[in-house]
Amino acid sequence: MKTMRTILLSHVKRVVIKIGSGVISDSDGLDLNRIATLCEDVHKLRQRGYEVILVSSGAVAAGRADLGIVGKPHAIPLPLKQAAAAIGQSRLMRAYKDALRQHGLKAAQILLTRDDLANRRRYLNARNTLMTLLEYDVVPIINENDTVVVDEIRFGDNDNLSAMATNLVEAQLLVILSDVDGLYNSDPRHNSSAVLISEVERLTPEIEAMAGLIGTEFGTGGMTTKLKAAKRATLFGAGTAIINGRTPHNLLYLFDGHELGTYFLPARDPMAARKHWIAFTKKPKGRLMLDEGALKAVTERGKSLLPSGIHKLDGSFERGDAVRLCDADGNEFAKGVTNYTSAELNRIMGKKTREIEAILGYQYGDEIVHRDNMVIDNSKE
Repeated sequence: MKTMRTILLSHVKRVVIKIGSGVISDSDGLDLNRIATLCEDVHKLRQRGYEVILVSSGAVAAGRADLGIVGKPHAIPLPLKQAAAAIGQSRLMRAYKDALRQHGLKAAQILLTRDDLANRRRYLNARNTLMTLLEYDVVPIINENDTVVVDEIRFGDNDNLSAMATNLVEAQLLVILSDVDGLYNSDPRHNSSAVLISEVERLTPEIEAMAGLIGTEFGTGGMTTKLKAAKRATLFGAGTAIINGRTPHNLLYLFDGHELGTYFLPARDPMAARKHWIAFTKKPKGRLMLDEGALKAVTERGKSLLPSGIHKLDGSFERGDAVRLCDADGNEFAKGVTNYTSAELNRIMGKKTREIEAILGYQYGDEIVHRDNMVIDNSKE
């Protein structure tokens, strides 16, 4: 008998599975038995015909003991965290490699920073690599490159990275394995009457407020980061499930149709992959303040942004960088990719398109931000 969960997952062929530190580690480091159980589940999913991409935390947890690090990851200085990751990343991959080998599977390590995905060429290169690995029946295991990353190019947490990876490989489902059963209407660790929310059709501010600021001893993300990841993945058109990864074989139970965890339905009108990349992967380098006429042209009439509508800019950016589009008071209403640098815009903003070439001596086009390279905030569109 088919359950509603079975029906919701019936279209899924490619899945991104995010594995939190709290799922595969404890105070002593990596839990090899739990990794082995998860890899067994991955093997069985592969046998059922699913393509599987893993996004795994755990490098810092695997290496922290060697440096005598205690306490929550948020309290660990970045250099120490990077050193722990340098020690632990090879151990993490060895654990996956050994566990997958028991089932005749091969593993491949993919280390990324936000910079890698913010650059369109590197983004497409990463996508091509992942698709090739899947074609050759290799299990890609993605992690943030913690040993070299700095705050400016961090994903922030692997929940966020998993949502970006879902868009990157055009997966139909994101599964976030956590150390809690899913989203509750209040914190179950402090309220025994908390109720698990089985299904979320749309992530409203009320739903997001339920997440609170709950963290774990070994992970960097709480339920808030998981909801942000779910929101990004569902806007792309992928369903998202948050389930307890510490319960053996929960991953298989999910695909068997059991109503466990919290399932977030994909958006009815999902973003195109490129617009999702602009909205959530490219980090804005500056702001453009628009006059009222340009604001209405962009938000109400679906027009591109022309130089005449810009009256002020902030920041330093190059051609191809993302910028925030704001009203005259600096309130952001959109993001887009600029065709001109900040230095060029300082010379041509407020001018007519026919004046661009006369002022600069060249022209990349009439549009500063083309409509196809622009994402409007849904509440403003």
